[in-house]
Amino acid sequence: MYENRSFSDKTWLVLKGLGMGAANKVPGVSGGVVAFVAGFYEEFIYSLQKVNRKAFKLLIDGRFKSFYRYTNGQFLSLLILGMIISYFSISKILDYLIDHYELYVWSGFFGMIIGSIYFIAKDFGDWNRKYAAYLLCGVIAGVAISFLEPAKENSNLFFVFFCGIISVSGMTLPGLSGSFILILFGNYVLLLVDSVNALFDTFANIFQWDFSWVYDPERIELLKVLAVFSLGSLVGLVSLSHLLAYVLKRFKKATYAVIIGFIAGSLGVVWPWKEKKYILDAMGEIRIDANGREIISGYERYFPSNFGTETIMAILFIIIGVLIVLSLDWYDNYKKKHRV
Repeated sequence: MYENRSFSDKTWLVLKGLGMGAANKVPGVSGGVVAFVAGFYEEFIYSLQKVNRKAFKLLIDGRFKSFYRYTNGQFLSLLILGMIISYFSISKILDYLIDHYELYVWSGFFGMIIGSIYFIAKDFGDWNRKYAAYLLCGVIAGVAISFLEPAKENSNLFFVFFCGIISVSGMTLPGLSGSFILILFGNYVLLLVDSVNALFDTFANIFQWDFSWVYDPERIELLKVLAVFSLGSLVGLVSLSHLLAYVLKRFKKATYAVIIGFIAGSLGVVWPWKEKKYILDAMGEIRIDANGREIISGYERYFPSNFGTETIMAILFIIIGVLIVLSLDWYDNYKKKHRV
């Protein structure tokens, strides 16, 4: 699993990181689905599992090369590089497309998730009542989360830490969107808008040699919230990976059945036809983020009432989304047939 990789393999890993990062950016879409469909989900989970007591001992002892090899550092660093690049490139393009062509973007994602369900399920093997029950549990959980109403904002540090653990779920649990869960918890604005803006403003102040922010209690509180949230995210990434590695080793088919069901249930989150519901401030006006965009709290879904050009185009994008994922399967089969 942890062999040396060629330049092309390294490039593909960065591109996979790009896809994973872009998916994590969008509420309702899971980066874990990208990992699953692209075929590196298990290596991702098992590599994160290596961030354990032994890894920290190697790091403390200054055995950096051993630490790098033990944690599958090349794999993780290339993926993370792709995610970072995604933040400054692909995710920005996605932001633009969602602002201007939202229906078609959601239609594409909807089709890709349908294709992903087939892609994951095709090699599952024989189904029985037990696995069908696990599948149904996954579907029910996915549907239930899709239709929950957002809670109110909560800055309690214990809750913020818990939000950090949940926020990385989209990378480790296919079908579960971490950013969408934060919307449901009511802390999307606090953790991904206000606290991040506070950090940006703090860096800007330091760059200008202005340290007056240390006397601003609101700024200090937001920075404290961001620090606790980041710590929770790190703990969540490592702990969830250990839990998933454990269940994948002992209950692989059952885990896959739940994941397939969960992804199917989460289709409600990315249903293309929906109206936005907005977060309001104390004056009853729509909240605006740092980029000048209205901040949404959720969606109200509906079925299209007519089949005009827009609806037909949306259906076309659903089909394109399915074909994009299926093309990965076709390409994989082509490589197997032409492998020397």
